[in-house]
Amino acid sequence: MRAAVAADRLRSVVLWGPPGTGKTSLAHVVAAASSAAFVQLSAVTAGVKDVRAAIEAARARRAAGRRTVVFLDEIHRFNKAQQDALLPAVEDGAIVLIGATTENPSFEINAPLLSRSLLYRLEPLSDDDVETLVGRALTTRAACPASLSSRTRSRRSSPPPTATPARR
Repeated sequence: MRAAVAADRLRSVVLWGPPGTGKTSLAHVVAAASSAAFVQLSAVTAGVKDVRAAIEAARARRAAGRRTVVFLDEIHRFNKAQQDALLPAVEDGAIVLIGATTENPSFEINAPLLSRSLLYRLEPLSDDDVETLVGRALTTRAACPASLSSRTRSRRSSPPPTATPARR
């Protein structure tokens, strides 16, 4: 995932993991690092009308040469018909979908949509992992010249993602 983001060659993904593992944060990092427009929806409050509006805007952006990342939080809450509304736009590249779920995608996301996405399973960080990350952040920050912007500094010091491709 890191290489795809760095090369700005995004493709649709499903982020699966328990609450607090960084699914939403990872989507925001991808959006910040990408040249694509970012649209955030929650399956709790959005419906097919909202999805269609986002897709229509994405198609207009694509016609102007800009891609769109649609982040759909709690994608497992969409029923199969609602998920089907996303499929044509994912298939034709009108949107890059980032879906976040706490539920097993094999049971909660329809097969055609899941087959067109990379599945990443996120695990909680251990106390040792957090300690290592904080140590790296403190060391890197101290070593960076004050003239570097925070965005440049954060890109240089970003640890590798903890997501690993999941087996289905």
